[in-house]
Amino acid sequence: MTRTAFFISDGTGITAETLGRSLLAQFENTDIRMVTKPYIDSTEKATALVKAIESAHANDGERPIIIDTIVDDDVRDIISGSSGFKVDIFSTFLKPLEEELDTHSSYSVGKTHSIGQDDVYMNRIDSVHFALDNDDGARTHQYDKADVILVGVSRCGKTPTSLYLALQFGIRAANYPLTEDDLDESGSLKMPASLAQYRHKLFGLTIDPRRLAAIRTERRPNSRYCSIDQCLQEVEQTEALFRRSKVPFIDTTRFSIEEISTRMIAETGLARRFSPR
Repeated sequence: MTRTAFFISDGTGITAETLGRSLLAQFENTDIRMVTKPYIDSTEKATALVKAIESAHANDGERPIIIDTIVDDDVRDIISGSSGFKVDIFSTFLKPLEEELDTHSSYSVGKTHSIGQDDVYMNRIDSVHFALDNDDGARTHQYDKADVILVGVSRCGKTPTSLYLALQFGIRAANYPLTEDDLDESGSLKMPASLAQYRHKLFGLTIDPRRLAAIRTERRPNSRYCSIDQCLQEVEQTEALFRRSKVPFIDTTRFSIEEISTRMIAETGLARRFSPR
């Protein structure tokens, strides 16, 4: 049986969706169809949304779950009149905080994901540009400006992790792919010269060879690049290099980008320039 969950907001809906997905992920045996509805910022939109909620109720045979961050009282009242099971994030958390802080909250739409302080916003943008400019070993002459340099085989998650670190934490992350060009005369991987002087900034990513082969097959099927033998060899040599050079590393196989990033920060003590939004 499928139930529908609506993540509703009069802003971007990011907060409602993030918290909602985190909560619902705890119910692994329940089939939940998740629907995000941002910018429900008028009574007309709210009324139309209630119709969609009632339609989902009729189709599923169970009342939908509603997780919202609606600020406007008129819009909230309309949605509250639906048949859905409602989890109001603001009323759940803001009221107790108002009592504890002995003050009223602003109840402003879009506070969490607004631009806010210009320097913080520009830091995020600059960090994203840095990650893009320094992707896949480009512009190694800029590594002195990097907070961290992610190292690993091709397609192990370096680029998305670099971008996540930039966007969420303002961390300037470069990344460098280890390839056959980095082999020494004995056929073993050696530390590239462009990385050697920044060893204190290096953090390694590795991955299960079978998973790596599957990812590479989607990109370049029926090639040596995606063969299991090639993937096994690259992963084994990369991990040996990490251990030999005392570069900390984690296996990305079963971790999300969020987990990879936060585990890396926790292990290295890397300073966040701001908290995630």
